Amino acid sequence: MFRLFSRAKRTPSCLAGQRRYEHQGTIIAIRREDINPWERRAPLAPRHVRELTHAGVKVLVQPSNRRAIHEKYYMKVGAVIQEDISEASLIIGVKRPPEEKVIPRRTYAFFSHTIKAQEANMGLLEDLLKKEVRLIDYEKMVDANGYRIVAFGQWAGVAGMINILHGLGLRFLALGHHTPFMHIGMAHNYRNVSQAIQAVRDCGYEISMGLMPKSIGPVTFCFTGTGNVSKGAQDIINELPVEYVEPHELKDVCETGDMTKVFATVLSRHHHLMRKSDGIYDPMEYENHPELYTSHFRTSVAPYTTCLINGIYWDPHTPRLLRRLDAQKLMRPLKTSSASNEGSPELPHRLLAICDISADTGGSIEFMNECTTIDKPFCMYDADQHIDHDSVEGNGILMCSIDNLPAQLPIEATEYFGDRLFPYIWEMLPSDATRPLDEEDFSPQVRDAVITSNGALTPKFEYIEKLRERREKAQITKTSGMKRVLLLGSGYVSGPVVEYLTRDEKTQVTVASVLLKQAEELAAKYPNTIPVMLDVSNQEGHLDSLIKDHDLVISLLPYTFHPLVAKRCISRKVNMVTASYLSPAMKELQSSAEEAGITIVNEMGLDPGIDHMLAMECIDQAKADGCTVESYSSFCGGLPSPECSDNPLRYKFSWSPYGVLLNTISPAIFLKDNQVVSVPAGGALMDSAVPMDFLPGFNLEGFPNRDSTIYAEPYGIQTAHTLIRGTLRFQGFSKAMSGFVQLGLISAESCPLLQQTSSSVSWKELLCQQLRLSPAVSQEAFEDAVHQHVEKDDFKMDSLRWLGMLSEEPVPHADSVLAALTKHLEARLSFSKGEQDMIIMRNDVGLRHPTGELETKHISLVVYGEPNGFSAMAKTVGYPAAIAARMVLDGEISTKGLVVPVTKEVYGPALARLKGEGLRFVSKSTLQE
Repeated sequence: MFRLFSRAKRTPSCLAGQRRYEHQGTIIAIRREDINPWERRAPLAPRHVRELTHAGVKVLVQPSNRRAIHEKYYMKVGAVIQEDISEASLIIGVKRPPEEKVIPRRTYAFFSHTIKAQEANMGLLEDLLKKEVRLIDYEKMVDANGYRIVAFGQWAGVAGMINILHGLGLRFLALGHHTPFMHIGMAHNYRNVSQAIQAVRDCGYEISMGLMPKSIGPVTFCFTGTGNVSKGAQDIINELPVEYVEPHELKDVCETGDMTKVFATVLSRHHHLMRKSDGIYDPMEYENHPELYTSHFRTSVAPYTTCLINGIYWDPHTPRLLRRLDAQKLMRPLKTSSASNEGSPELPHRLLAICDISADTGGSIEFMNECTTIDKPFCMYDADQHIDHDSVEGNGILMCSIDNLPAQLPIEATEYFGDRLFPYIWEMLPSDATRPLDEEDFSPQVRDAVITSNGALTPKFEYIEKLRERREKAQITKTSGMKRVLLLGSGYVSGPVVEYLTRDEKTQVTVASVLLKQAEELAAKYPNTIPVMLDVSNQEGHLDSLIKDHDLVISLLPYTFHPLVAKRCISRKVNMVTASYLSPAMKELQSSAEEAGITIVNEMGLDPGIDHMLAMECIDQAKADGCTVESYSSFCGGLPSPECSDNPLRYKFSWSPYGVLLNTISPAIFLKDNQVVSVPAGGALMDSAVPMDFLPGFNLEGFPNRDSTIYAEPYGIQTAHTLIRGTLRFQGFSKAMSGFVQLGLISAESCPLLQQTSSSVSWKELLCQQLRLSPAVSQEAFEDAVHQHVEKDDFKMDSLRWLGMLSEEPVPHADSVLAALTKHLEARLSFSKGEQDMIIMRNDVGLRHPTGELETKHISLVVYGEPNGFSAMAKTVGYPAAIAARMVLDGEISTKGLVVPVTKEVYGPALARLKGEGLRFVSKSTLQE
């Protein structure tokens, strides 16, 4: 009888027995697997759930049509099938959840794949820490001897062996041989493992009948390791007529063995490991100092193996089984026999296939660089070319390295895994992620598997951060002679920065972002670009280690982070560039930056940035001509191109909606006819908007931006009687926005009603709370109340209605009403594929000539985004920042301390290079006597 069919005898944890009837009212959830389309397993089977519900535990199961065990079987044993699992304190799954679906302050159990600092999952780890999740990782649940106790390993071996037998059939066929292996399919093609075993037995029967082609010689298999993976694979080959031999006997049997059977050997450490100095194997020394050892597998076993099944765990300090050089030697042609002919060709080389069940990229099989997948299970590795072919034909070794093999046999794998996990569920159930970990009554098996708790890595796993940093450092410093730029942020405007800087093959850019996938997508487009995961808000140490390995930092983060980054740059004596306003906190760093001998360029974007440079180019030339500046007006706006402005706000977001919305309630100060005009905070700014007719075809309006008066001194225009800097929008924006202000929607205060843990509320319910109305009020009475509150303005009502904010549409979960509105508008008013944004900037400078004439210089910039390229905002913010970075790297900007682009040494070359990037500045004049 096939050994895996027997149900595993449970060995409950020491705490389980006394606890299983102490859980009345506790809630556990089985989450839906949603990362991989092949993932059909569950952590517990219905029979495990039955025991929980009988003990009074409420079991929630998220619905999933993909799950191999139908949900009706879970319902039958008392589980509740529902989407919302937020009431559960313990949430279990097989694989990792998407970051956005992680519920804060819960206990989760799943395979996180983070213990080796796997870069692909560092974003998840950061999210778990931020959300104060307690993570129990099955991979680290081990017994006293360090062996894993909760795993699918045996089923990985079973599925992997079935797959490689199928692959061998295909490879033999490609080499000109029909073999009995052709009758074996991929593991997932069978309804259950019994059917797969029957196919293997049928294959074995044909082998025993002598139906293997004689010209290929005896087929030999080598299994590495003696753990569950290897045992599972051996369970399958045992269904063939197999004879096990010692590794040293493979050489003889591969030449003279009986063709009515296959041969197998199981490789243990003592068979292939030896001390580099004297060739001896000492098991105790190897445990402590594996770096002193090497493997002779490549010469003693591999040349006589047809198929290698690799199931050993590999650590960077341990010897590899095979390297690329070994593969080249193993692919050398065999001596041709005189009996060989076109109809019965001999094999090109002995080692035909490798099934790397460990799926450890770059591990014990060095040239296994990338895992294969269930839908594309095989590739050919050509060692001479060092490339993989997505085929079973051509030169090379057939590779199969699927990293989720048990998913191919999901029902048996779920039963097997659940038997091993279930005894520990009882002690996990009382876990409260808000309590300190040392207050939990966990067994060592569970406690030692907790990776995160209370917002921090647990002591056993603090090494993950250091391991990750070491890996990043090695990648960043790999190529010598490069100028290294650290780009903080991977959002809207990062693309032009990377594109511009990497035009120089001697410049390397590291893109550091809290959104690793976004950084990876950016890095994939450009040469010499490295993506890394970084959350500046809680990883100052990581930030510091990155800064010290670079020559310059560009921060495209929100301006509030710039002082933190600047202090680290000062400490490490590394130059810095930002596109944001020079804040008071940054100004305080002037002397520190000068003492450190570094340059920090600020306000090098669009507004601020290009506006400064155009202003100073005009003002400096005017002064050189003997003119006096009497007025200065500068308005700028990022807008949708007119044909894309078909919504009540006449606006779409190519920048952070949060900042745009928050700015609508900001105060403003400007100078008009020698009178200081103050606009108070709280929403009066939208009421101050006026039509702007300098480009009448665009139907623009403008309102003042921040404190304009502070620019009189740096611009050197203290003589100006009017000084205003403002924001441009299409007409209608300010009126619609003032409606939001009047309804209290531009509020950054914490709103418990919208928290992630709260039940969903509609926009109507939220506005009822804002207006102190009963949620049961009729729609007519509700809309009448809103109408009154927005001063009976029909346009404002139409805007709210168009945006779905008078309806039962749910409000996004968020920390505040403003954050929820940001999410809502970003979803409703983002640019669709192919839509363009635009930038409009207008500077009007009033100049009094020595002759008494009054000349007004009109300097305009209109930039359109590219439908399949960079947005206008990205170009006009990203390119100035990149140009400044290049100027600092090349020594063109050498001033130490804080620098803004108001001197000719900066704005002259920068404006010239911006023109080279396609930005067209148009200057006109009007004269008055």
